[in-house]
Amino acid sequence: MDDATTSTDIRLREGASIAQRLVMSGFAAAVALCFTPGLFTRDVLEIVISVVALLVGAGFVVGIMMAPAVVWIITPSEILIGQQRPFFGKLRTRVVPKDDIRELQVPGNKRVKARFQLAFTLASGERLTSPPISDVTHVHDTVTRIATQFGVPNVEAPRNPLDASNPEMHLGEPIEPFPAREIYIVALIAVAVSAVPYAYKLWRGLPPGPIDIALLPAGAIAAFVVYRYANLVTGAFWIIRQSDIRVERLWGDGSLRADHIEGRDVKTITVERRGRSEDEHCIVVIRLHSGRRFRSPRIGSRAEARAVAVEIVRRLGIAAESNKF
Repeated sequence: MDDATTSTDIRLREGASIAQRLVMSGFAAAVALCFTPGLFTRDVLEIVISVVALLVGAGFVVGIMMAPAVVWIITPSEILIGQQRPFFGKLRTRVVPKDDIRELQVPGNKRVKARFQLAFTLASGERLTSPPISDVTHVHDTVTRIATQFGVPNVEAPRNPLDASNPEMHLGEPIEPFPAREIYIVALIAVAVSAVPYAYKLWRGLPPGPIDIALLPAGAIAAFVVYRYANLVTGAFWIIRQSDIRVERLWGDGSLRADHIEGRDVKTITVERRGRSEDEHCIVVIRLHSGRRFRSPRIGSRAEARAVAVEIVRRLGIAAESNKF
């Protein structure tokens, strides 16, 4: 899913690879098969649940395997669109001439903020939306280039915190401590929940058991942990500048903690998946010579995270042998 930046064509791709499709299909099939024992019972409800689960699982497998792969090739004179299902059907192509294009917009993505697509409005009124722009660090240049070569006026460039044209690139959101009132409420809820079994036994006139008694100090410990360390889960905010990266986080008491990363401190820089999908949960990981490791906020797909890593390498002047992505 790389955009061509060294030629006159821009290539945009969308669609999981064969390996990713097989993995997702295998997972869906395994979950569905967990309900098969219900087919061999005499309980009508269990049989119905098993049949529904198998049908839903089969639908997921078919949907994953049949989802089309889409390729856009944007040239100075036209847009070539190719679409093909990986296992079934032939390649379908469409050519959109330059003269048919009337408007260009760049809508963002609600789930992944650093993801942008091109939305073209044709003379017929039809609206075509491209696959995501994978090089998220050059969205402004890509949009300006396409608008110029197609002669589309009044194209508003999107606000992109990861664009290389920005003096500072931002990963994540500025962090703020949790309000003290909310922390107190969560701590009190932890205490109350742990005391419910003990209070229930006393109310019924029954002797509390060992578990009921053990829950009381456990609730107190949980409340202390929430009160003392809740702000540690607020995440991190990266500010990527020309010569260093400022990583902002919070201490448990809500005070700001800032670390600085310079190129000479970096041992390796990699792109890793942190979550369920390589399409939305990839991050940049920086390891220092001191042994410390910094994980960025979630970026998006592997291609998008790699584009950010490339820009970090350029800005920090990291040695080539340290690049592991």
